[in-house]
Amino acid sequence: MGLLNKLGIGLGVGTGREVARAVPANGHSHVSPPPSTAIGASRPPERSESTRLSNGLKELLWNLDGLGRGTLLDLGPAWQTTLSFFIERGFRVSSDDLLRDWKAFLTEEENRLRDDASVRDSMDMTPSGRATRFLEATFAYPKPTFDAILLWDILDYLEPALAKQLVTQLTDLLRPGGVVFAMFHSKKPEGFQRYRVADSNTLQVVSAATLFPAQKVYQNREIQDMFARYRTMKSFVGRDQLRETLFIK
Repeated sequence: MGLLNKLGIGLGVGTGREVARAVPANGHSHVSPPPSTAIGASRPPERSESTRLSNGLKELLWNLDGLGRGTLLDLGPAWQTTLSFFIERGFRVSSDDLLRDWKAFLTEEENRLRDDASVRDSMDMTPSGRATRFLEATFAYPKPTFDAILLWDILDYLEPALAKQLVTQLTDLLRPGGVVFAMFHSKKPEGFQRYRVADSNTLQVVSAATLFPAQKVYQNREIQDMFARYRTMKSFVGRDQLRETLFIK
């Protein structure tokens, strides 16, 4: 299940990526309250943070309303505030920091090639081959599993071959009627940012050390082609040159 060990965050979490377990047979789940040091929506943003109104998040929650105890995959860092937000709404949440996994995967492959040059002859070194190996090592989830996926702006930072295969993989993991929440930059971003949920229509934008430079700025037609298997696409364009898009399978 990936190349990095995932840690649960103050929610009675076991091992692995899954950070919120299924509801027990008695129908009642027990979620410990967030620790006093957890990052919460009521805490004023730090200087490295800003907030943005998120119509995409609001629309996502509207589409998930009435679902009951759904399942959600967050492909960003396992922020306490985001986990708590969805767990309090009855979701079982799995967290998988995809960009860190990708970075670790590339480092491991570089080390293997350096230590044993003969490995190069036995591996498909094309971008497509590398993407296939990464996804096989990372996404060992049964299909379909999730009702919602938080993709954030990850596609902008991945090699195009990997981005395309990732969307295919995520589509297979999503249940019929499930929703992907994605973001796209209208031009290459100057800095690297992460996102966490503050409330039902607000995201905190957190400046972070750059893991990868942006690889591609996607045009509308390219996005539509990549998500062609989805029956509905709805976008919200912000003043910060960031486009939020929901894809409904």
